[in-house]
Amino acid sequence: MTGLNTILIVVGLFLIGGIISFVKQGMPKSLIALLSIGAAMCLVAGILRLDYWN
Repeated sequence: MTGLNTILIVVGLFLIGGIISFVKQGMPKSLIALLSIGAAMCLVAGILRLDYWN
C-alpha cells in the first residue's frame, strides 16, 4: 500500500462517519448525498490504487 491510497481510504471512512453524524442531526438530504458521493469516490479510488491486481 502506498501513501496515497491509504489517505484516500482514510478520508473515505472519515466521510462515512460524517454521513452517520449528519443523519443523526437531521441535516439536509442534499448535503448527505454530496458527502455520500465524495465518500464513495474516495473509497473506490483508494481501493483501485491497491497493487493486489498486478
